[in-house]
Amino acid sequence: MKDSGSSGGGAGRKQGAASPCAACKLLRRRCSQDCVFAPYFPADEPQKFASVHKVFGASNVNKMLQELPEHHRGDAVSSMVYEANARIRDPVYGCVGAISSLQQQIDVLQAQLAVSQAEVVHMRMRQFSSSPVNQSPENISPPSRHHPSHTPTRSLFGMDMVVDHQSHMGMGESLWSSCN
Repeated sequence: MKDSGSSGGGAGRKQGAASPCAACKLLRRRCSQDCVFAPYFPADEPQKFASVHKVFGASNVNKMLQELPEHHRGDAVSSMVYEANARIRDPVYGCVGAISSLQQQIDVLQAQLAVSQAEVVHMRMRQFSSSPVNQSPENISPPSRHHPSHTPTRSLFGMDMVVDHQSHMGMGESLWSSCN
């Protein structure tokens, strides 16, 4: 089974190429024509294999590449290089630490966006309600069927803005409630 994976692994090697791939150079071994590392770790990118070797080990990388079909090996090497570089930067969390940090940034930015959108809607509603065109009879909201004594005006977007005055637009609370 392993022989079938290495039969076409030398596609990136040229006949009679003098310089070994980065992996063979680092491992101080002769780079054969069917070297599984050669297509993915060229001699001009030695740091790429050095980081992968430091984290995963050459033998494990060799086994992983041998077990994969050739058309998946490039993606696997890219993933290993990314994970190895992340592990070198952050030995405990690796990629997960970077992903978690990015997710926290997304959460903060989404909260800021929600506050900004609420401010825009509030300003548009203030402008809409003060406009003289809106005082005509066809633009006045009909009375609510649920509360006959209460006649709320509906917003342009089918949503009412909820302002939490105690927490001054706290990031944890919802800014919108649906109008029915």
